[in-house]
Amino acid sequence: MKKFFLFLFCILVQFAFAQIRPVHTYSIVARDSVTGDMGVAVQSHWFSVGSLVTWAEAGVGAVATQSFVDPAYGPLGLDLIRAGKTASQALDALLASDPGKDVRQVAMIDAKGNVSTHTGAKCIQGAGHIVGKNYSVQANLMLNEKVWPAMSKAFESANGDLAERMLAALDAAQSVGGDIRGKQSAAILIVKAKSTGRSWADKVMELRVEDNVDPLKELRRLVRVHRAYDHMNNGDLAVEHNDVDGALREYSAAEAMFPDNLEMKFWHAVALVNVGRVQESLPIFKEIFAKDMNWATLVPRLPQTGVLKDTEDIVPMILSVAPKK
Repeated sequence: MKKFFLFLFCILVQFAFAQIRPVHTYSIVARDSVTGDMGVAVQSHWFSVGSLVTWAEAGVGAVATQSFVDPAYGPLGLDLIRAGKTASQALDALLASDPGKDVRQVAMIDAKGNVSTHTGAKCIQGAGHIVGKNYSVQANLMLNEKVWPAMSKAFESANGDLAERMLAALDAAQSVGGDIRGKQSAAILIVKAKSTGRSWADKVMELRVEDNVDPLKELRRLVRVHRAYDHMNNGDLAVEHNDVDGALREYSAAEAMFPDNLEMKFWHAVALVNVGRVQESLPIFKEIFAKDMNWATLVPRLPQTGVLKDTEDIVPMILSVAPKK
């Protein structure tokens, strides 16, 4: 019992000293019913919205805390869910001890898909939320009251993975008016269904646009870059497991998404050399070196680390396709 009252005291102290910031925004918390992954996505006319609004932990849940935001709802909500509370029980407990609850807007989802949302009576209009199966959309200080219904409809009708469906919800919000003040920052955070105990490995995606004239467009670009580098990472893993075909397939997929990215091309070429397909690598190296000779400077440094399998003639052969000074 003493531990319980100590926990409540800590909550009250954190709420009492929380800095109130007007992070009015629209957001979505959601869970993928197939993979169990959970996430938060948000856009606001406020700098670095993701640093305050988005919270998630693998195997636990996800939280969006906004309006006159108290960031403590994020970590404390996750603490309560991790301790065995449902999303509803966790949110109710925090609201009960918050004297500023009337200006808060908070949404929580737990790993079982339970959802709970609160829109305070004093949130600036238009403000509201819709709770659906495995998701909640919420918004405040919007141009009109079409925003959260549009988000709900878009999320439910969108195809693709969790990231794509949450982005569809954000785009829908903007398409019907969005934040009455305009646009500035956006973020997306997705975690795995189950925790491995390694928080760095449990994040599927964590991207932020801190300040941009078109944050949703930039966020979509970053998601695409993230997907491309996922292919690169998968290619590296395939190399480690001596799966040559798998590695080349992943590298090619990454290059197809970003054909002008020299680094993706470079490691693809290195992988070809390492499996004895040197002649196939040379046109790729030639294209890279023609655009940036620093990559040619890098080549001789690789054999000593084992990154590039070397014989006496490999490095000179690769460098032979570099532009002559």
